[in-house]
Amino acid sequence: MRKGSVVMVVRRLVMACGVAFAVGGMGNPALAAGVPLTQAQQGWVHRIESSLAATKTFQARFEQVTEHDGASTGTVLLERPGKMRFSYDPPSPLLLVANEGKVVFQDRSIGQITTIPLDHTPLGLLLRPDPRFSGDVSILGYEQQNSEIQLRVTRTENPGEGEMTLFFSTRPLSLKGWTVLDAQGHRTIVHFSSVQTGISVPSSSFVLPKDED
Repeated sequence: MRKGSVVMVVRRLVMACGVAFAVGGMGNPALAAGVPLTQAQQGWVHRIESSLAATKTFQARFEQVTEHDGASTGTVLLERPGKMRFSYDPPSPLLLVANEGKVVFQDRSIGQITTIPLDHTPLGLLLRPDPRFSGDVSILGYEQQNSEIQLRVTRTENPGEGEMTLFFSTRPLSLKGWTVLDAQGHRTIVHFSSVQTGISVPSSSFVLPKDED
């Protein structure tokens, strides 16, 4: 496969799992300006942070939709802190595993492995022991309709690299998915279903893929 094709494969996986910030454009030297929140909105943000921190394990089905590649499905596993796995359903050869402070992408069809530091990605925010939407993360937008909250966030120091909108249900409070908009304007949507929390997840699920795997 040509180098350009390999890059596109990796990019699709990056976009699907919400780590497009790490491969966006050159970035904007200006800091992101967060939107002012009402006291009620701040209360919901604190509840969301607490809910994320309290979710030690998570399993769900996911559907990914991109503008150019259509829909694909798979299973996501999470163990906080620092571990996550996106397994695409066949015939997709793609796999993402976060562990040991890094995110590793694998395309089994060509034996391609790509590694990015976890703290350079939005997944780093979700997998922190104590998630916070402040400091190095800025809230660009807050919307609440009925039982859904949308938080639009970006990296404070590099808002030009892209942004991410997280979707939460309030009944009960849980993460339902996200949309990633990269620096080139490409949008990817990930939606979760059949969510289970507090489950036992085998440690083997988070073994980082290697070239020979």
